[in-house]
Amino acid sequence: MADRKPEENGVSGKPKQLMMADFDPPKPPKRNKYAFACAMLASMTSILLGYDIGVMSGAQIYIKKDFNCTDVQIEVLVGILNVYSLVGSAAAGKTSDMIGRRYTIVLAGAIFFIGAILMGFATNYAFLMVGRFVAGIGVGYALMIAPVYTAEVSPASARGFLTSFPEVFINAGILLGYVSNFAFSKLPLHLGWRFMLGIGAIPSIFLAFGVLGMPESPRWLVMQGRLGDAKIVLDKTSDSLEESKLRLADIKEAAGIPEDCNDDIVQVPKRTADEAIWKELLLHPTPTVRHILMCGVGIHFFQQASGIDAVVLYSTKIFEKAGIERDTPKLLATIAVGFVKTIFILVATFFLDKVGRRPLLLSSVAGMIVSLMGLAFGLTIIEHSDQKIMWAVALCIATVLTYVAFFSIGMGPITWVYSSEIFPLRLRAQGCSIGVAMNRVVSRSWRLCSFTPCSLKHMVETLRKLSNYSGPFLGGDQDR
Repeated sequence: MADRKPEENGVSGKPKQLMMADFDPPKPPKRNKYAFACAMLASMTSILLGYDIGVMSGAQIYIKKDFNCTDVQIEVLVGILNVYSLVGSAAAGKTSDMIGRRYTIVLAGAIFFIGAILMGFATNYAFLMVGRFVAGIGVGYALMIAPVYTAEVSPASARGFLTSFPEVFINAGILLGYVSNFAFSKLPLHLGWRFMLGIGAIPSIFLAFGVLGMPESPRWLVMQGRLGDAKIVLDKTSDSLEESKLRLADIKEAAGIPEDCNDDIVQVPKRTADEAIWKELLLHPTPTVRHILMCGVGIHFFQQASGIDAVVLYSTKIFEKAGIERDTPKLLATIAVGFVKTIFILVATFFLDKVGRRPLLLSSVAGMIVSLMGLAFGLTIIEHSDQKIMWAVALCIATVLTYVAFFSIGMGPITWVYSSEIFPLRLRAQGCSIGVAMNRVVSRSWRLCSFTPCSLKHMVETLRKLSNYSGPFLGGDQDR
């Protein structure tokens, strides 16, 4: 034993030579494929809202012709979804705490399926509104539950990337809606819009069955006292066992479970009841919770106050005001909007964790402001001209495309990422439901008053009167 070489005893007589690899930065953990698949399946519920927004932008043209609807009826039909989705998102927080995140996603798909079928078979305006109500409830459920579930299953290293998925699928749904408009626009009038709306039932079927293969949220499992099941899910969705233990400890602390309690089934203290959570959020919030609530709700307000839903929903009307009169070119232009929106949201998902939330958000807002100013300028020029001005038409199309592109790189995905990350675990479901409620209320207001045909006309008229300009490039005749 005495003649064993020093190296064999773990002691070397020579200093260890450092290799170049020793100076390399540590490699980031590999992307957790299981968490990735779970986040993708859950986020696919957001495709329901996107499809409805996209398909309604074109279907409203044919619904108006088929049912001889007024502009006001069409505006109500289009915008009322946000009132209904507000009800769904408000109920989703309580529902998800009762039956779990996974089955709430299934419920959202089932409700939207029924709504899409009812809209597809609608024989009159009232019947169509009933289908719109049911679909809106499903959309509200989907909007609230997707970011919550995704945030609760995502590892810390990829949470920003994965929680941006709901916005990715909203954009994918919008693009599918635009494609559906174009694909069925050549059918007879009474069939085309019904296929456009009814075909939305198909994604919800695949969604409901796909979600059944997902695990339940580890946070919900802990809240039910199922620590053993939660640990299994956390081990699968974490980058390491150490991270899994840390995540479990954080959830146990939020649920009021002692740290040294490691039984598979435990009794959860009643202090985490839903009433206590609402009181902590709204009635007696601490300064920290109040600040978090203001930030979480505020970012949802400003996302919709930017007018994105109005621009997307009334894109056909905007292009019509810009001088594109035939239905087919208008629908092709909306497909371009959906394509650009989807491409740039995919770009944003890969930069969220690298560049950071704040730089992307500031760049997004600046680009949106410039784009909307350009759109307003182009529409004003066209409105006051006796002949078609091609550069103004091109400017309107380009600014709509740049507007949705800038929205997609920042304001779109970061809203959902930020609101799902900022709330503490015990307040996350209810906090996110308040944020989604604000999102839908503001969206409803903008849809009805921002870019409707009447509003565009009033906007241009107001700009004309304020400018009091009668020069040749505005048409010359001030009283025309």
